Amino acid sequence: MEFGQGAYVNSSYTISRTASTASIPGEYRLREEEPENVKKVNSLQNGDPIKIGIWSSTPSLDQNGNKYLPNDLASSSDHKPPKRDNWTNDIEFLMSCIALSVGLGNVWRFPFTALDNGGGAFVIPYLIVLFLVGKPVYYMEMLLGQFSSRGCVKVYDFSPIMRGVGYGQVLATGIVTTYYATLMALTLRYFIDSFHPLLPWSYCRQEWGELCIDSELNHKQESTSSADVKTTSAEFYFINIILREKSSIDDGIGYPNWTLALTLALSWLIISLIMIKGVRSSGKASYFLAVFPYCIMLVLLVRSLTLPGAFDGVLYFLRPQWNKLLDPKVWYAAVTQVFFSLAICFGNIIIDCTIITTLDTFTSLLSGIIIFGILGNLAYESKTSDIKSVVKGGPGLAFISYPDAIAKFTFLPQIFSVLFFLMLFVLGIGSNVGMASCLMTVIKDRFIHTKHWIIVICIAVTCYCWGLVYITPGGQFILNLLDFYGASFVALVLAIFELLAVGWIYGKCLKN
Repeated sequence: MEFGQGAYVNSSYTISRTASTASIPGEYRLREEEPENVKKVNSLQNGDPIKIGIWSSTPSLDQNGNKYLPNDLASSSDHKPPKRDNWTNDIEFLMSCIALSVGLGNVWRFPFTALDNGGGAFVIPYLIVLFLVGKPVYYMEMLLGQFSSRGCVKVYDFSPIMRGVGYGQVLATGIVTTYYATLMALTLRYFIDSFHPLLPWSYCRQEWGELCIDSELNHKQESTSSADVKTTSAEFYFINIILREKSSIDDGIGYPNWTLALTLALSWLIISLIMIKGVRSSGKASYFLAVFPYCIMLVLLVRSLTLPGAFDGVLYFLRPQWNKLLDPKVWYAAVTQVFFSLAICFGNIIIDCTIITTLDTFTSLLSGIIIFGILGNLAYESKTSDIKSVVKGGPGLAFISYPDAIAKFTFLPQIFSVLFFLMLFVLGIGSNVGMASCLMTVIKDRFIHTKHWIIVICIAVTCYCWGLVYITPGGQFILNLLDFYGASFVALVLAIFELLAVGWIYGKCLKN
């Protein structure tokens, strides 16, 4: 058996490829084949004694400078880690990785981030950061998980002083999980509304007044006065019907929207059913979660590229604005988007680096072409050449701009609306199953004897209650705040400290 740091052990303990959850697949752990709990052997490298526990493969240093595996309490049942489940086959493992990494961050977040940062000018920094930062950090996290066979908190046993990074990753994962679940609830509501004979956001209600214009009609803003600028019915529908958004939260955030509370509960019910039996259930679901979105993307790609004005939108997406390359905000956005899209520095990545990062980038670019093609058509129908003027940022891209564009389709807009929101919902399931599984691994490492299904239910109920805050009339203010500080900025901070922990503290200990 081969250990890290060149220590070769000739014993009856073997390494088996296992996985704890859908979010931490492919780990290599020790499997006990003899009743002894701890063995001492000699390293072929320098003869220093090594204590080998039956369930850990992370070397460290004791007070005398001897190398040993840090869980020296392996013989105690209180410290023994939970049994890790095996993936049925490598394809199932790969599908789970794809479902985790390729998600809402690619289809929803990447296009509006690119739009806010100059379109094609953002793609260049994104690709540079991906190859120089994203892939190396991604690969490092993969090795950390395979080498230690632990969750994102226990893995920092190699540097206990930096264990706070692991807790930061847990917090960030929890924020993103509840964030994604809220988007899933909105998506499910729009998916259900798409079955109406007339799309409910395509026409104005009487109470919206004269400043509302039907999204199904071609329109152009003739006035530049803020008092005369009209709003599409798609925007009115999202703000007044779906969110019931408040102008401020000075008097509180209000109570949750009961329809969104139901769709949020249904979203967590689906996630829980997929996770309830661990990798045995999530692994089987991963085939659908990974492949189905690409089938819909292909249909939407063909449709978007055949729309009038689509070429202008795609050209806006791909044409660089060279002056933007000197803007530090663009590079900051590129770094945070790479971390967010790949889900690195959130503590849940143990996957094949080359395949997944390449596929993740391909999906982001493909989604950008689809979305910008449709936005180009929206600008064409609105009789304007400024694509950015017809687009809403943040969640508004998926729930205002895109529905506004679909409402103008002359051929069965309901079909394309159903396909688009179904794709978003499936992507949300794949992402959230992976994120929630990361939380589960951390909890199981702490509460070893707790049943799997109990942890699943506790995570679902806790995240559901947390998500209710986001679907209140003032919830979008809190959501935007947590999106910036809890999902984007924090990933960059965690990455810096993670690299310091591995490259400086742990690396210095190995050197000494």
